[in-house]
Amino acid sequence: MARPFILVTNDDGYLSPGILALRRALEEVGEPWVLAPDRNWSAASRTRVFHKPLRVSAARLPDGTEVHVTNGSPSDCVLLALLGLAPRRPDLVVAGINLGANVGHDVTYSGTVAAAMEGASAGIPALAVSLDLGPEEGQEGNPDFEGAAALAARVARRALEERRLFTRTLLNINVPRGTPRGIRITRLGGKVWSDDLVQGQDPRGRSYYWFSGEMLTTPPAGEEDTDVWAVLSGYVSITPLHLDLTAYSLLSSLRSWEGTDL
Repeated sequence: MARPFILVTNDDGYLSPGILALRRALEEVGEPWVLAPDRNWSAASRTRVFHKPLRVSAARLPDGTEVHVTNGSPSDCVLLALLGLAPRRPDLVVAGINLGANVGHDVTYSGTVAAAMEGASAGIPALAVSLDLGPEEGQEGNPDFEGAAALAARVARRALEERRLFTRTLLNINVPRGTPRGIRITRLGGKVWSDDLVQGQDPRGRSYYWFSGEMLTTPPAGEEDTDVWAVLSGYVSITPLHLDLTAYSLLSSLRSWEGTDL
């Protein structure tokens, strides 16, 4: 019997240490096959490249593993694989490990979550995996990608065993910094970042604007069932997401508009 075929991608680019750790961990679960962006696409959401040709080429991860890379977005990576580049249809799509949490309202910005959405949209179980980083961390820091990858592999195995639960649904997994206190099944929380606008002038006297802000550091009171609270409290957060954004609570009220000139 063939091992599960797992499509692996990310939004930080194929040289990110997160995708290397993830691919290695998933070897214990199935056959990982990597198609990732050739550069960073953070906050790309479900961007699709229509205005120029997509190119795909061979490259190598830092450990020498041969993978495929493209000039396209994370969503493009999944669609390229599903539409013929992958040797067979994936049994699972796994995106990550993202450098930083993807929780609350910010999931709509995330290229990592978007890649998993493409898999879910095609009816394939999908995981988005992110690792919360401290303010001093990053690619130059010492985040525990191996620990996050091991956790992702365990969730991947469980998702494949119970794939009937994930029809057009993805699991958004966020691993806290440090040693996790446990796992929480959560709903999406609210706003995670403060939004600030930095204004200045470049050396030629032209105005520029730079979005800035800081992430919450204290778990929000009264939101113990949310992903934001879980991650800031030291728990792994697993949130089931689907693509149906319909506000069902408004449908009956808005139907009174039908047959009118508004």
